[in-house]
Amino acid sequence: MITTLHPMLNVAIKAARAAGAIINRAALDVESVRISQKQVNDFVTEVDQASEQVIIETLLTAYPDHGILAEESGTTHGNPNSEHVWCIDPLDGTTNFIHGFPFYCVSIALISHGKIEQAVVYDPTRNDLFTATKGRGAFVNDRRLRVSKRIRLNECLVSTGFPFRPGDDFPTYLQMMSEVMQRTAGIRRPGAAALDLAYVAAGYTDAFFETGLHPWDMAAGALLVTEAGGLIGNFTGESKFLEHRECLAGNPKVYAQLVPLLQRFSKFASTSEKATVRPSVLTLHSEKENKPSA
Repeated sequence: MITTLHPMLNVAIKAARAAGAIINRAALDVESVRISQKQVNDFVTEVDQASEQVIIETLLTAYPDHGILAEESGTTHGNPNSEHVWCIDPLDGTTNFIHGFPFYCVSIALISHGKIEQAVVYDPTRNDLFTATKGRGAFVNDRRLRVSKRIRLNECLVSTGFPFRPGDDFPTYLQMMSEVMQRTAGIRRPGAAALDLAYVAAGYTDAFFETGLHPWDMAAGALLVTEAGGLIGNFTGESKFLEHRECLAGNPKVYAQLVPLLQRFSKFASTSEKATVRPSVLTLHSEKENKPSA
């Protein structure tokens, strides 16, 4: 049970719920929502923009000196020189939303001095609120989150995201998916990376991997995973996944088995790394920080 929420997390929750209300209202008549195409298969709606606006207004009203990194408006709001940056995806899973497929979310994270300190992933269709504060654990609503305890890869359910943009390396992704699919109980592609990561934190899935992601897709979900006892990194096990735009997350045992499968597909692996297993895996937090508070 959450006792006292961090003040900054409280503000992020307020922002996420306000955005969720906008999304839910629009979902009642999704066919009337105006849609634009940023590039092939990459859409933005007026709902994304309205959701982002209310989030930014809520955050900057409380913390006017903070910076903003948002999917639709970039860094045009807030203080560009701040050590405290809110990383925002106002509607992760826009394509799902447009089709009425009920798997999308609001994602908000606070990055302070380069470390993810606060996280909110809000699923407005189910009213599920995933939250985390660094060092205080992760929760969904009032329930403490822990990653799954499965250790056998052939019993695991793994989520992913398929490439969909022009220029994406489809053949390589098919190889990756083949490596994982043949060794696991199943692969799922729900279509919203932030919520995929929240599901890893909750133990609903055992792992997640995807390339081509942006920081706003991963930041909040990453803190949820590590605070729930999981590991997250790029495909070689390095901790710079936000910059590298490739993400692998899972419970520690499963993560350790997926790194050697996926590392040869990483853009950041050396020739020797593509052929060998890394001796260790890195994460945002130490093992000590992942332990629940007494």
